[in-house]
Amino acid sequence: MNKNILSLLLGIIIVPAGCTMAPKYTRPAAPVPVEWPHGAAYQGGQSSPGVPVATEAPEVAWQEFFADPKLRQVIGIALTNNHDLRIAALNVERARAIYGIQRNELLPTLDAVGSGSKQRVPADLSNSGRRQTVERYDANLGVAAWEIDFFGRIRSLKDRALEEYLSTEQARRSAQILLVSSVASTYLVLAADRENLTLAETTHTTQQDAYSLIKRRHALGLVNDLDLNRAQTQVDAARGDVARYTQLVAQDENALTLLAGSLVPTELLPGGLSGVMPPGEIGAGVSSEVLLRRPDVLQAENLLRAANADIGAARAAFFPRISLTASSGTASTDLSGLFKSGSGAWSYAPQIVMPIFDARTWSAHKAAKVQREIAVTQYEKAVQSAFRDVADALATRGTVDQQVGAQQSLVNAVAETHRLSSSRYDKGIDSYLSVLDAQRSLYTAQQGLVSLRLAKLANNVRLYAVLGGGWQASTSAGDTAMNRSSNGLGNN
Repeated sequence: MNKNILSLLLGIIIVPAGCTMAPKYTRPAAPVPVEWPHGAAYQGGQSSPGVPVATEAPEVAWQEFFADPKLRQVIGIALTNNHDLRIAALNVERARAIYGIQRNELLPTLDAVGSGSKQRVPADLSNSGRRQTVERYDANLGVAAWEIDFFGRIRSLKDRALEEYLSTEQARRSAQILLVSSVASTYLVLAADRENLTLAETTHTTQQDAYSLIKRRHALGLVNDLDLNRAQTQVDAARGDVARYTQLVAQDENALTLLAGSLVPTELLPGGLSGVMPPGEIGAGVSSEVLLRRPDVLQAENLLRAANADIGAARAAFFPRISLTASSGTASTDLSGLFKSGSGAWSYAPQIVMPIFDARTWSAHKAAKVQREIAVTQYEKAVQSAFRDVADALATRGTVDQQVGAQQSLVNAVAETHRLSSSRYDKGIDSYLSVLDAQRSLYTAQQGLVSLRLAKLANNVRLYAVLGGGWQASTSAGDTAMNRSSNGLGNN
């Protein structure tokens, strides 16, 4: 009989449980145009004839995209020490463990159980009519309440756990992309603020020298009080800007330290925006289908697959559940005779539960279907948000060069105006008001040029990130599909 039980158990394990009752999964159509937007805002970002088209972001590792060696080192420090990324990695490990628990629900749990009991039976309950003491000792190896997954309920729950695990892995990749782009953007902002601080200090020194000269002229009666006060306002304004940019530089360094997870060495900090090697150029790809490789979009699709598997589990709840409890071992009324010949014992208790009426199963099935519709909507929203991110970055790339060129021309023109105004003032041809206006315009134009140069570099980083770059893929899309197949995930 023991052989029969073992053969039955082995047969149940070997015979496949069949297909799940989850509906066949079909990826929803992307609710965005196949091609990127066209128009005047995007023309400046198109490749010129004879110029090679830039590669797609997922094909370029961040070590190759960021050319500045100091910035690469800072990003490396952040990837090692950043606490948010560490939490994301630990979430992946936790999801992997939870998937392992759910996957192993398909297998029986084999336990070795030893027990002993001793009880006194009164005479009126004893078969012999006399009171007696009954002893029993057991040693068994058995399976307790193992659900045989004929209708795929546990298999569907296992599929859902797998997809949730894969979604956390995509969340980790999204966190890495965000970290890399945030470190690069903060680094560039720090460089721009340091350059603005240098500009403010230079302007303050120039204004202070001009004020000292006007003050001496005022003492000689060559300059009136109005011009002296106007010169003083420029000195005070520049001094205020020096204090403001000193504050911003300190805050930028604090932000960079937080992202890096440790204090960034001083020698790795940028001196100014002009000293930072610009990042590479990234193309948007042939079509918008490149967005389907973004980790956040893949994460939304994993959650959609998980919701699809939930429907299978909800459908299986309408069908019988078959469970098995079986054990084989020895039993004896005497502990010393537990393993003697003839003490063998076995038990076999299959159970089938057929649901007749349980309104909760219908509600659970409806809830699973609604949850899938929610997941579809979230997936479509993720694709649309990704398309908008890329379109905005392309619009900036198509116009920022023109803005930088126009601003540089403005700086040159205002600088010449300042030179001529100063010359006319020195010769007594013009008032100091013209010099004051020219100085203010030049300072503002120079600040604007720094801001636009920062916007151009930061937009390259943003375009790289929104196209899915910023992480070195350890698992490609094909590998993920292969893993899903090997773990029993299919369309059945």
